[in-house]
Amino acid sequence: MPSRPAKYLETFPNPTPARDYHIHMEIPEFTCLCPKTGQPDFATLILDYIPDKKCIELKSLKLYIWSYRNEGAFHEAVANRILDDLTAALKPRYMRLTAKFYVRGGIFTNIVAEQRKSGWKPLATVELGKFESQSNIRS
Repeated sequence: MPSRPAKYLETFPNPTPARDYHIHMEIPEFTCLCPKTGQPDFATLILDYIPDKKCIELKSLKLYIWSYRNEGAFHEAVANRILDDLTAALKPRYMRLTAKFYVRGGIFTNIVAEQRKSGWKPLATVELGKFESQSNIRS
């Protein structure tokens, strides 16, 4: 039986809940409809999150994203609705959704929306030095 679009977001337990780690996803085939003209809008969605107790199951995310294909929505509204739905399902420590819409009327639109768990603060970033290959080191 072929898959169908769905609004249900399935999750699974975070396999390493004691550690902050970054999950990065790129979804290059997002489509919805312009609420004014009914013409298709295309976007790449970039999802970054630090899970708490749950992670998103990828097939359910794909079907969820697909469910917007025939819906009319302003870019700002749909990006924030997707972030709201994902944060409701996952309750992550941190989540950012970047929606990069392709040109319409000569204008590219990028929407960046974020959500943080109350009280969560990121760990300090560790900058590691550059490594030089042995072939570049002269005696």
